[in-house]
Amino acid sequence: MAMAAARRGHGMPLWECNALIRTLARRGSFARVMAVYYDLRARGLVADSFTYPFVLRAVGVLKLSVEGRKAHAAAVKTGFRWDAYTGSSLMEMYTMLGRVDIARKVFDEMPSRALVLWNMMVRCYIRCGWYSAAVALSEQMERSGVTPDRVTLVTAVTACSRARDLSLGRRIHVYMDNVFGFNLPVANALLDMYTKNDCLEEAVKLFEQMPARNIISWTILVSGYGLAGQLDKARVLFNQCKEKDLILWTAMINACVQHGCFEEALTLFRDMQMQRVEPDRFTVVTLLTCCANLGALDQGEWIHQYAEQRKMKIDAVLGTALIDMYSKCGHIEKSLEVFWRMQRRDATAWTAIICGLATNGQAGRALELFQDMQRSKVKPDGVTFIGVLSACCHGGLVDEGRKQFHAMREVYQIEPRVEHYSCLVNLLGRAGLLDEAERLIGDVPINKDAMPLFGALLTACKAHGSVEMSERLTKRICEQDSQITDVNLLMSNVYATASRWEDVIRVRGKMAHPTVKKTAGCSLIEVKGY
Repeated sequence: MAMAAARRGHGMPLWECNALIRTLARRGSFARVMAVYYDLRARGLVADSFTYPFVLRAVGVLKLSVEGRKAHAAAVKTGFRWDAYTGSSLMEMYTMLGRVDIARKVFDEMPSRALVLWNMMVRCYIRCGWYSAAVALSEQMERSGVTPDRVTLVTAVTACSRARDLSLGRRIHVYMDNVFGFNLPVANALLDMYTKNDCLEEAVKLFEQMPARNIISWTILVSGYGLAGQLDKARVLFNQCKEKDLILWTAMINACVQHGCFEEALTLFRDMQMQRVEPDRFTVVTLLTCCANLGALDQGEWIHQYAEQRKMKIDAVLGTALIDMYSKCGHIEKSLEVFWRMQRRDATAWTAIICGLATNGQAGRALELFQDMQRSKVKPDGVTFIGVLSACCHGGLVDEGRKQFHAMREVYQIEPRVEHYSCLVNLLGRAGLLDEAERLIGDVPINKDAMPLFGALLTACKAHGSVEMSERLTKRICEQDSQITDVNLLMSNVYATASRWEDVIRVRGKMAHPTVKKTAGCSLIEVKGY
Protein backbone atom coordinates (compact mmCIF):
# COMPACT_ATOMS: atom_id res chain seq x y z
CA MET A 1 0.00 0.00 0.00
CA ALA A 2 2.82 2.40 0.86
CA MET A 3 4.47 1.79 -2.53
CA ALA A 4 1.22 2.42 -4.35
CA ALA A 5 0.65 5.57 -2.32
CA ALA A 6 4.17 6.77 -3.18
CA ARG A 7 3.37 6.40 -6.86
CA ARG A 8 0.20 8.47 -6.49
CA GLY A 9 1.79 10.89 -3.98
CA HIS A 10 0.72 13.98 -5.90
CA GLY A 11 -2.51 15.43 -4.56
CA MET A 12 -1.92 14.41 -0.95
CA PRO A 13 -2.12 17.04 1.77
CA LEU A 14 1.06 17.64 3.80
CA TRP A 15 -0.03 15.60 6.81
CA GLU A 16 -0.70 12.58 4.61
CA CYS A 17 2.67 13.03 2.81
CA ASN A 18 4.39 13.13 6.22
CA ALA A 19 2.67 9.90 7.29
CA LEU A 20 3.73 8.23 4.04
CA ILE A 21 7.33 9.48 4.36
CA ARG A 22 7.51 8.17 7.93
CA THR A 23 6.23 4.74 6.85
CA LEU A 24 8.64 4.53 3.91
CA ALA A 25 11.60 5.61 6.08
CA ARG A 26 10.85 2.98 8.69
CA ARG A 27 10.81 0.36 5.93
CA GLY A 28 14.16 1.58 4.62
CA SER A 29 12.68 2.80 1.30
CA PHE A 30 14.73 5.98 1.30
CA ALA A 31 14.63 6.52 -2.47
CA ARG A 32 10.81 6.60 -2.27
CA VAL A 33 11.04 9.02 0.65
CA MET A 34 12.92 11.40 -1.62
CA ALA A 35 10.37 10.87 -4.43
CA VAL A 36 7.49 11.90 -2.14
CA TYR A 37 9.53 14.87 -0.86
CA TYR A 38 10.26 16.07 -4.41
CA ASP A 39 6.57 15.77 -5.25
CA LEU A 40 5.34 17.79 -2.29
CA ARG A 41 7.92 20.49 -3.03
CA ALA A 42 6.87 20.59 -6.69
CA ARG A 43 3.26 21.15 -5.61
CA GLY A 44 4.28 24.14 -3.52
CA LEU A 45 3.82 22.46 -0.15
CA VAL A 46 6.23 23.56 2.60
CA ALA A 47 7.97 20.77 4.52
CA ASP A 48 7.73 21.05 8.30
CA SER A 49 9.43 19.66 11.40
CA PHE A 50 7.71 16.29 10.83
CA THR A 51 9.03 16.07 7.26
CA TYR A 52 12.67 17.10 7.64
CA PRO A 53 14.00 14.45 10.08
CA PHE A 54 13.01 11.58 7.75
CA VAL A 55 14.03 13.37 4.56
CA LEU A 56 17.43 14.38 5.97
CA ARG A 57 18.09 10.82 7.10
CA ALA A 58 17.23 9.59 3.60
CA VAL A 59 19.68 12.13 2.15
CA GLY A 60 22.43 10.85 4.47
CA VAL A 61 21.79 7.17 3.71
CA LEU A 62 21.70 7.80 -0.05
CA LYS A 63 24.78 10.11 0.10
CA LEU A 64 23.00 12.93 -1.77
CA SER A 65 25.31 15.84 -0.91
CA VAL A 66 23.68 18.34 -3.29
CA GLU A 67 20.16 17.44 -2.15
CA GLY A 68 21.34 17.74 1.44
CA ARG A 69 22.45 21.32 0.91
CA LYS A 70 19.14 22.11 -0.81
CA ALA A 71 17.14 20.60 2.07
CA HIS A 72 19.26 22.57 4.54
CA ALA A 73 18.60 25.79 2.60
CA ALA A 74 14.87 25.05 2.54
CA ALA A 75 14.87 24.48 6.32
CA VAL A 76 16.66 27.82 6.81
CA LYS A 77 14.25 29.63 4.49
CA THR A 78 11.15 28.25 6.22
CA GLY A 79 12.55 28.76 9.73
CA PHE A 80 12.58 25.09 10.71
CA ARG A 81 16.37 24.93 11.08
CA TRP A 82 15.90 26.21 14.65
CA ASP A 83 13.70 23.25 15.53
CA ALA A 84 15.69 20.91 17.79
CA TYR A 85 14.77 17.71 15.92
CA THR A 86 15.38 19.26 12.51
CA GLY A 87 18.71 20.61 13.77
CA SER A 88 19.78 17.21 15.15
CA SER A 89 18.75 15.58 11.85
CA LEU A 90 20.88 18.10 9.94
CA MET A 91 23.84 17.23 12.16
CA GLU A 92 23.33 13.51 11.60
CA MET A 93 22.96 14.01 7.83
CA TYR A 94 26.21 15.96 7.51
CA THR A 95 28.04 13.34 9.57
CA MET A 96 26.74 10.60 7.28
CA LEU A 97 27.98 12.69 4.34
CA GLY A 98 31.45 12.85 5.94
CA ARG A 99 31.20 16.51 6.99
CA VAL A 100 31.20 16.45 10.76
CA ASP A 101 32.73 19.95 10.67
CA ILE A 102 29.49 21.32 9.18
CA ALA A 103 27.52 19.28 11.72
CA ARG A 104 29.41 21.10 14.48
CA LYS A 105 28.69 24.43 12.76
CA VAL A 106 24.96 23.62 12.79
CA PHE A 107 25.24 22.77 16.49
CA ASP A 108 27.11 25.99 17.33
CA GLU A 109 24.58 28.15 15.46
CA MET A 110 21.54 26.79 17.33
CA PRO A 111 20.17 29.63 19.53
CA SER A 112 19.17 27.23 22.30
CA ARG A 113 20.72 23.82 22.68
CA ALA A 114 18.24 21.21 23.80
CA LEU A 115 19.55 17.97 25.27
CA VAL A 116 18.79 16.13 22.02
CA LEU A 117 21.30 18.38 20.22
CA TRP A 118 24.10 17.70 22.72
CA ASN A 119 23.45 13.95 22.52
CA MET A 120 23.44 14.00 18.72
CA MET A 121 26.66 15.99 18.43
CA VAL A 122 28.51 13.62 20.75
CA ARG A 123 27.19 10.67 18.73
CA CYS A 124 28.31 12.38 15.50
CA TYR A 125 31.86 12.68 16.83
CA ILE A 126 31.87 9.02 17.90
CA ARG A 127 30.51 7.93 14.52
CA CYS A 128 33.36 9.60 12.62
CA GLY A 129 36.03 8.47 15.10
CA TRP A 130 36.68 11.84 16.75
CA TYR A 131 36.62 10.33 20.24
CA SER A 132 38.65 13.03 21.98
CA ALA A 133 36.31 15.70 20.55
CA ALA A 134 33.34 13.67 21.81
CA VAL A 135 34.84 13.58 25.33
CA ALA A 136 35.62 17.33 25.21
CA LEU A 137 32.03 18.11 24.18
CA SER A 138 30.68 15.88 26.95
CA GLU A 139 32.79 17.80 29.46
CA GLN A 140 31.56 21.10 27.98
CA MET A 141 27.99 19.87 28.47
CA GLU A 142 28.83 19.00 32.06
CA ARG A 143 30.16 22.53 32.68
CA SER A 144 27.08 24.05 31.00
CA GLY A 145 24.85 22.56 33.67
CA VAL A 146 22.76 20.54 31.20
CA THR A 147 20.91 17.77 33.01
CA PRO A 148 21.83 14.49 31.29
CA ASP A 149 19.53 11.61 30.57
CA ARG A 150 20.34 7.94 30.07
CA VAL A 151 21.23 8.46 26.41
CA THR A 152 23.64 11.26 27.36
CA LEU A 153 25.45 9.14 29.93
CA VAL A 154 25.73 6.05 27.72
CA THR A 155 26.99 8.16 24.80
CA ALA A 156 29.52 10.01 26.96
CA VAL A 157 30.84 6.79 28.49
CA THR A 158 31.19 5.28 25.01
CA ALA A 159 33.26 8.31 23.99
CA CYS A 160 35.47 7.90 27.07
CA SER A 161 35.98 4.22 26.28
CA ARG A 162 37.00 4.86 22.67
CA ALA A 163 39.25 7.80 23.58
CA ARG A 164 40.82 5.86 26.49
CA ASP A 165 40.06 8.86 28.71
CA LEU A 166 38.71 7.48 31.96
CA SER A 167 38.52 10.69 34.00
CA LEU A 168 35.08 11.71 32.72
CA GLY A 169 33.91 8.09 32.76
CA ARG A 170 34.75 7.77 36.45
CA ARG A 171 32.90 11.04 37.18
CA ILE A 172 29.86 9.63 35.38
CA HIS A 173 30.18 6.49 37.53
CA VAL A 174 30.08 8.64 40.69
CA TYR A 175 27.19 10.70 39.26
CA MET A 176 25.21 7.54 38.60
CA ASP A 177 25.81 6.24 42.11
CA ASN A 178 25.09 9.51 43.94
CA VAL A 179 22.69 11.52 41.78
CA PHE A 180 21.26 9.72 38.77
CA GLY A 181 20.60 6.38 40.43
CA PHE A 182 21.33 2.93 39.10
CA ASN A 183 20.58 2.44 35.43
CA LEU A 184 21.45 -0.85 33.73
CA PRO A 185 22.39 0.51 30.26
CA VAL A 186 24.67 3.12 31.86
CA ALA A 187 26.21 0.50 34.17
CA ASN A 188 26.86 -1.78 31.20
CA ALA A 189 28.50 1.10 29.31
CA LEU A 190 30.76 1.75 32.32
CA LEU A 191 31.54 -1.96 32.56
CA ASP A 192 32.52 -1.99 28.89
CA MET A 193 34.67 1.12 29.37
CA TYR A 194 36.63 -0.42 32.24
CA THR A 195 37.20 -3.77 30.51
CA LYS A 196 38.37 -2.20 27.25
CA ASN A 197 40.78 0.12 29.03
CA ASP A 198 42.62 -2.47 31.12
CA CYS A 199 40.77 -1.61 34.34
CA LEU A 200 39.56 -5.14 35.00
CA GLU A 201 39.59 -4.81 38.79
CA GLU A 202 37.24 -1.80 38.59
CA ALA A 203 35.04 -3.71 36.14
CA VAL A 204 34.78 -6.71 38.47
CA LYS A 205 34.00 -4.44 41.44
CA LEU A 206 31.24 -2.68 39.47
CA PHE A 207 29.83 -6.02 38.27
CA GLU A 208 29.66 -7.38 41.82
CA GLN A 209 27.95 -4.18 43.07
CA MET A 210 25.30 -4.08 40.33
CA PRO A 211 21.86 -4.73 41.87
CA ALA A 212 20.63 -6.03 38.51
CA ARG A 213 22.45 -7.60 35.59
CA ASN A 214 21.42 -8.81 32.17
CA ILE A 215 23.08 -11.05 29.60
CA ILE A 216 24.95 -8.01 28.26
CA SER A 217 26.61 -7.50 31.65
CA TRP A 218 27.82 -11.11 31.75
CA THR A 219 29.05 -10.97 28.15
CA ILE A 220 31.03 -7.76 28.70
CA LEU A 221 32.88 -9.17 31.71
CA VAL A 222 33.54 -12.55 30.06
CA SER A 223 34.99 -10.65 27.07
CA GLY A 224 37.00 -8.50 29.48
CA TYR A 225 38.59 -11.54 31.09
CA GLY A 226 39.28 -12.85 27.59
CA LEU A 227 41.02 -9.61 26.56
CA ALA A 228 43.16 -9.82 29.69
CA GLY A 229 44.10 -13.42 28.92
CA GLN A 230 42.43 -14.72 32.08
CA LEU A 231 40.60 -17.58 30.40
CA ASP A 232 40.11 -19.58 33.60
CA LYS A 233 38.20 -16.72 35.22
CA ALA A 234 36.29 -16.10 32.00
CA ARG A 235 35.22 -19.76 31.95
CA VAL A 236 34.19 -19.73 35.63
CA LEU A 237 32.05 -16.62 35.05
CA PHE A 238 30.65 -18.10 31.85
CA ASN A 239 29.60 -21.27 33.71
CA GLN A 240 27.93 -19.21 36.45
CA CYS A 241 25.58 -17.53 33.98
CA LYS A 242 22.36 -19.53 33.95
CA GLU A 243 20.85 -18.24 30.70
CA LYS A 244 23.43 -18.10 27.95
CA ASP A 245 22.57 -16.58 24.59
CA LEU A 246 24.45 -16.78 21.29
CA ILE A 247 26.44 -13.61 21.96
CA LEU A 248 27.78 -14.93 25.28
CA TRP A 249 28.70 -18.29 23.73
CA THR A 250 30.47 -16.48 20.88
CA ALA A 251 32.33 -14.21 23.33
CA MET A 252 33.66 -17.23 25.25
CA ILE A 253 34.63 -19.08 22.05
CA ASN A 254 36.32 -15.96 20.68
CA ALA A 255 38.31 -15.51 23.91
CA CYS A 256 39.66 -19.06 23.51
CA VAL A 257 40.57 -18.45 19.88
CA GLN A 258 42.36 -15.16 20.64
CA HIS A 259 44.67 -16.98 23.06
CA GLY A 260 45.29 -20.08 20.96
CA CYS A 261 43.02 -22.48 22.86
CA PHE A 262 41.49 -23.83 19.66
CA GLU A 263 40.54 -27.29 20.93
CA GLU A 264 38.70 -25.76 23.88
CA ALA A 265 36.89 -23.42 21.47
CA LEU A 266 35.63 -26.38 19.42
CA THR A 267 34.60 -28.17 22.61
CA LEU A 268 32.56 -25.11 23.58
CA PHE A 269 30.99 -25.14 20.14
CA ARG A 270 29.88 -28.74 20.62
CA ASP A 271 28.45 -27.80 24.04
CA MET A 272 26.62 -24.90 22.39
CA GLN A 273 25.09 -27.29 19.88
CA MET A 274 23.96 -29.56 22.73
CA GLN A 275 22.14 -26.56 24.20
CA ARG A 276 20.47 -26.03 20.78
CA VAL A 277 21.96 -22.57 20.33
CA GLU A 278 22.47 -21.96 16.62
CA PRO A 279 25.65 -20.10 15.58
CA ASP A 280 25.45 -16.98 13.41
CA ARG A 281 27.97 -15.77 10.82
CA PHE A 282 30.23 -14.21 13.49
CA THR A 283 30.43 -17.51 15.38
CA VAL A 284 31.03 -19.37 12.12
CA VAL A 285 33.98 -17.12 11.21
CA THR A 286 35.52 -17.66 14.66
CA LEU A 287 35.06 -21.43 14.39
CA LEU A 288 36.65 -21.51 10.94
CA THR A 289 39.69 -19.80 12.46
CA CYS A 290 39.88 -22.68 14.96
CA CYS A 291 39.68 -25.27 12.22
CA ALA A 292 42.35 -23.47 10.20
CA ASN A 293 44.78 -23.45 13.11
CA LEU A 294 44.07 -27.06 14.08
CA GLY A 295 43.99 -28.40 10.52
CA ALA A 296 40.53 -29.79 11.33
CA LEU A 297 39.29 -30.18 7.76
CA ASP A 298 36.26 -32.38 8.53
CA GLN A 299 34.98 -29.95 11.15
CA GLY A 300 35.63 -27.00 8.81
CA GLU A 301 33.72 -28.64 5.96
CA TRP A 302 30.80 -29.32 8.30
CA ILE A 303 30.74 -25.64 9.34
CA HIS A 304 30.86 -24.61 5.66
CA GLN A 305 27.89 -26.86 4.91
CA TYR A 306 26.06 -25.45 7.93
CA ALA A 307 26.58 -21.88 6.63
CA GLU A 308 25.22 -22.86 3.22
CA GLN A 309 22.22 -24.64 4.70
CA ARG A 310 21.40 -21.51 6.71
CA LYS A 311 21.81 -19.46 3.49
CA MET A 312 24.53 -17.29 5.02
CA LYS A 313 25.91 -14.93 2.40
CA ILE A 314 29.52 -15.74 1.53
CA ASP A 315 30.70 -12.15 1.86
CA ALA A 316 34.26 -10.86 2.19
CA VAL A 317 34.58 -11.82 5.88
CA LEU A 318 33.06 -15.31 5.75
CA GLY A 319 34.60 -16.03 2.35
CA THR A 320 38.07 -15.07 3.55
CA ALA A 321 37.70 -17.29 6.63
CA LEU A 322 36.72 -20.24 4.40
CA ILE A 323 39.63 -19.60 2.02
CA ASP A 324 42.05 -19.45 4.94
CA MET A 325 40.66 -22.62 6.51
CA TYR A 326 40.81 -24.70 3.32
CA SER A 327 44.28 -23.37 2.46
CA LYS A 328 45.73 -24.21 5.87
CA CYS A 329 44.15 -27.66 5.69
CA GLY A 330 45.86 -28.26 2.32
CA HIS A 331 42.62 -28.19 0.28
CA ILE A 332 43.67 -25.36 -2.04
CA GLU A 333 41.26 -26.25 -4.87
CA LYS A 334 38.35 -25.77 -2.47
CA SER A 335 39.81 -22.40 -1.47
CA LEU A 336 39.83 -21.36 -5.14
CA GLU A 337 36.25 -22.56 -5.54
CA VAL A 338 35.12 -20.39 -2.62
CA PHE A 339 37.14 -17.45 -3.93
CA TRP A 340 35.62 -17.50 -7.42
CA ARG A 341 32.10 -17.89 -6.01
CA MET A 342 32.44 -14.68 -3.99
CA GLN A 343 30.51 -11.82 -5.58
CA ARG A 344 32.72 -9.12 -4.09
CA ARG A 345 36.41 -9.70 -3.42
CA ASP A 346 38.22 -7.17 -1.27
CA ALA A 347 41.96 -6.93 -0.59
CA THR A 348 41.67 -9.37 2.33
CA ALA A 349 40.10 -12.08 0.17
CA TRP A 350 42.71 -11.64 -2.58
CA THR A 351 45.47 -11.75 0.03
CA ALA A 352 44.08 -14.93 1.61
CA ILE A 353 44.00 -16.84 -1.69
CA ILE A 354 47.44 -15.58 -2.79
CA CYS A 355 48.99 -16.55 0.56
CA GLY A 356 47.15 -19.89 0.45
CA LEU A 357 48.52 -20.72 -2.98
CA ALA A 358 52.03 -19.67 -1.93
CA THR A 359 51.87 -21.78 1.24
CA ASN A 360 50.72 -24.79 -0.76
CA GLY A 361 53.66 -24.45 -3.18
CA GLN A 362 51.71 -23.13 -6.16
CA ALA A 363 53.90 -20.10 -6.86
CA GLY A 364 52.88 -19.62 -10.48
CA ARG A 365 49.15 -19.53 -9.73
CA ALA A 366 49.74 -17.18 -6.79
CA LEU A 367 51.57 -14.68 -9.00
CA GLU A 368 48.92 -14.99 -11.71
CA LEU A 369 46.23 -14.14 -9.19
CA PHE A 370 48.31 -11.21 -7.95
CA GLN A 371 48.31 -9.87 -11.51
CA ASP A 372 44.53 -10.40 -11.65
CA MET A 373 44.24 -8.47 -8.39
CA GLN A 374 46.18 -5.55 -9.84
CA ARG A 375 44.04 -5.58 -12.99
CA SER A 376 40.88 -5.52 -10.86
CA LYS A 377 42.10 -2.25 -9.25
CA VAL A 378 42.14 -3.73 -5.74
CA LYS A 379 45.11 -2.24 -3.89
CA PRO A 380 47.36 -4.82 -2.21
CA ASP A 381 48.57 -4.31 1.36
CA GLY A 382 51.62 -5.44 3.29
CA VAL A 383 50.17 -8.90 4.00
CA THR A 384 49.51 -9.40 0.28
CA PHE A 385 53.19 -8.85 -0.43
CA ILE A 386 54.15 -11.45 2.18
CA GLY A 387 52.17 -13.94 0.09
CA VAL A 388 53.72 -12.69 -3.16
CA LEU A 389 57.27 -12.85 -1.81
CA SER A 390 56.59 -16.29 -0.30
CA ALA A 391 55.43 -17.47 -3.71
CA CYS A 392 58.63 -16.13 -5.27
CA CYS A 393 60.61 -17.95 -2.58
CA HIS A 394 58.82 -21.27 -3.19
CA GLY A 395 59.28 -20.89 -6.93
CA GLY A 396 62.90 -19.73 -6.75
CA LEU A 397 61.98 -16.57 -8.70
CA VAL A 398 64.80 -14.25 -7.61
CA ASP A 399 64.27 -11.49 -10.18
CA GLU A 400 60.51 -11.44 -9.59
CA GLY A 401 61.08 -11.32 -5.82
CA ARG A 402 63.43 -8.35 -6.11
CA LYS A 403 60.97 -6.60 -8.43
CA GLN A 404 58.00 -7.06 -6.08
CA PHE A 405 60.03 -6.07 -3.01
CA HIS A 406 61.02 -2.76 -4.61
CA ALA A 407 57.47 -2.22 -5.96
CA MET A 408 56.18 -2.15 -2.38
CA ARG A 409 57.85 1.22 -1.75
CA GLU A 410 58.01 2.65 -5.24
CA VAL A 411 54.52 1.77 -6.50
CA TYR A 412 52.33 1.21 -3.42
CA GLN A 413 54.18 3.28 -0.76
CA ILE A 414 54.23 0.30 1.61
CA GLU A 415 57.22 0.27 3.97
CA PRO A 416 58.68 -3.28 4.13
CA ARG A 417 58.59 -4.94 7.54
CA VAL A 418 60.71 -7.71 9.03
CA GLU A 419 58.44 -10.34 7.45
CA HIS A 420 59.10 -8.95 3.95
CA TYR A 421 62.85 -8.80 4.53
CA SER A 422 62.75 -12.39 5.82
CA CYS A 423 61.02 -13.60 2.65
CA LEU A 424 63.58 -11.87 0.42
CA VAL A 425 66.54 -13.05 2.53
CA ASN A 426 65.16 -16.58 2.36
CA LEU A 427 64.79 -16.29 -1.42
CA LEU A 428 68.31 -14.94 -1.90
CA GLY A 429 69.74 -17.48 0.53
CA ARG A 430 68.16 -20.42 -1.26
CA ALA A 431 69.62 -19.10 -4.53
CA GLY A 432 73.10 -18.94 -2.94
CA LEU A 433 73.23 -15.11 -3.05
CA LEU A 434 74.46 -14.91 0.54
CA ASP A 435 76.47 -11.69 0.17
CA GLU A 436 73.46 -9.83 -1.26
CA ALA A 437 71.27 -11.19 1.54
CA GLU A 438 73.79 -10.06 4.18
CA ARG A 439 73.96 -6.57 2.64
CA LEU A 440 70.16 -6.40 2.68
CA ILE A 441 70.00 -6.85 6.45
CA GLY A 442 73.14 -4.87 7.23
CA ASP A 443 71.29 -1.92 8.72
CA VAL A 444 68.56 -3.89 10.47
CA PRO A 445 68.77 -3.49 14.27
CA ILE A 446 69.10 -6.78 16.12
CA ASN A 447 66.19 -7.60 18.42
CA LYS A 448 63.86 -10.53 18.98
CA ASP A 449 61.43 -9.29 16.34
CA ALA A 450 64.22 -9.32 13.74
CA MET A 451 65.44 -12.84 14.57
CA PRO A 452 63.52 -14.50 11.69
CA LEU A 453 65.72 -12.44 9.35
CA PHE A 454 68.99 -13.68 10.81
CA GLY A 455 67.60 -17.18 11.22
CA ALA A 456 66.75 -17.31 7.50
CA LEU A 457 70.26 -16.25 6.55
CA LEU A 458 71.91 -18.66 9.00
CA THR A 459 69.78 -21.47 7.56
CA ALA A 460 70.99 -20.50 4.08
CA CYS A 461 74.59 -20.46 5.35
CA LYS A 462 74.12 -24.00 6.66
CA ALA A 463 72.71 -25.15 3.31
CA HIS A 464 75.65 -23.65 1.40
CA GLY A 465 78.36 -24.45 3.96
CA SER A 466 79.31 -20.82 4.63
CA VAL A 467 80.88 -21.17 8.07
CA GLU A 468 82.65 -17.80 7.95
CA MET A 469 79.47 -15.82 7.37
CA SER A 470 77.66 -17.88 10.01
CA GLU A 471 80.30 -17.04 12.60
CA ARG A 472 80.17 -13.37 11.66
CA LEU A 473 76.39 -13.25 12.03
CA THR A 474 76.39 -15.24 15.27
CA LYS A 475 78.99 -12.94 16.80
CA ARG A 476 76.94 -9.90 15.85
CA ILE A 477 73.77 -11.39 17.35
CA CYS A 478 75.41 -12.63 20.57
CA GLU A 479 76.88 -9.18 21.21
CA GLN A 480 73.29 -8.04 21.63
CA ASP A 481 71.80 -11.10 23.34
CA SER A 482 73.89 -14.13 24.24
CA GLN A 483 70.84 -16.11 25.43
CA ILE A 484 69.20 -16.53 22.02
CA THR A 485 69.08 -20.33 21.85
CA ASP A 486 67.75 -20.65 18.32
CA VAL A 487 70.85 -18.92 16.92
CA ASN A 488 73.16 -21.22 18.86
CA LEU A 489 71.22 -24.22 17.59
CA LEU A 490 71.54 -23.05 14.00
CA MET A 491 75.25 -22.35 14.49
CA SER A 492 75.84 -25.82 15.90
CA ASN A 493 74.12 -27.28 12.84
CA VAL A 494 76.37 -25.20 10.56
CA TYR A 495 79.44 -26.61 12.34
CA ALA A 496 78.01 -30.12 12.11
CA THR A 497 77.53 -29.75 8.35
CA ALA A 498 81.19 -28.70 8.09
CA SER A 499 82.22 -31.66 10.35
CA ARG A 500 83.67 -29.28 12.97
CA TRP A 501 82.61 -31.43 15.90
CA GLU A 502 84.61 -29.65 18.60
CA ASP A 503 82.81 -26.42 17.74
CA VAL A 504 79.49 -28.28 17.81
CA ILE A 505 80.21 -29.46 21.37
CA ARG A 506 81.32 -25.95 22.43
CA VAL A 507 78.11 -24.30 21.12
CA ARG A 508 75.91 -27.04 22.50
CA GLY A 509 77.58 -26.50 25.87
CA LYS A 510 76.37 -22.90 25.88
CA MET A 511 72.82 -24.11 25.30
CA ALA A 512 72.99 -26.27 28.42
CA HIS A 513 73.14 -23.14 30.61
CA PRO A 514 70.09 -23.10 32.95
CA THR A 515 69.06 -19.58 31.87
CA VAL A 516 68.84 -20.63 28.23
CA LYS A 517 65.54 -22.14 27.18
CA LYS A 518 64.84 -23.69 23.83
CA THR A 519 61.67 -22.58 22.08
CA ALA A 520 59.28 -25.54 22.16
CA GLY A 521 57.89 -26.81 18.89
CA CYS A 522 54.57 -28.48 18.25
CA SER A 523 52.56 -29.94 15.40
CA LEU A 524 49.01 -31.14 14.89
CA ILE A 525 47.39 -33.67 12.60
CA GLU A 526 43.75 -34.61 12.15
CA VAL A 527 42.91 -38.34 12.04
CA LYS A 528 39.30 -39.35 11.35
CA GLY A 529 37.99 -35.99 12.50
CA TYR A 530 39.99 -35.92 15.75
